[in-house]
Amino acid sequence: MRFLILAKIPTEDGNKMVQDPNLLRKLEKYINKVKSEATYFFEADGNRVASFIVDIESADQIPVLAEPLFSGMGAHVEFHPVMSFDDLKKGIPQAVIEVNSYRY
Repeated sequence: MRFLILAKIPTEDGNKMVQDPNLLRKLEKYINKVKSEATYFFEADGNRVASFIVDIESADQIPVLAEPLFSGMGAHVEFHPVMSFDDLKKGIPQAVIEVNSYRY
């Protein structure tokens, strides 16, 4: 299942990270390790945020994906299941059928 991982990096931790001359190499290593389909960086609520779209096949992968972000970046980490437009096209008709089956 496809997930969006958000790593919200507090300002102080982020300031230390950008001073690390190996930062880009470390980020690239993480991106390759987790096989991120897409990776974006942006600001939210005054914090640096890194976002990764990854495929998670089982829950035991979560620590492997999260721990480098917790310990390596001091990040607040969130996992959100996401779907593509094709997934939505498949799911909406099923949801309508399900909802209609509960109407009296």
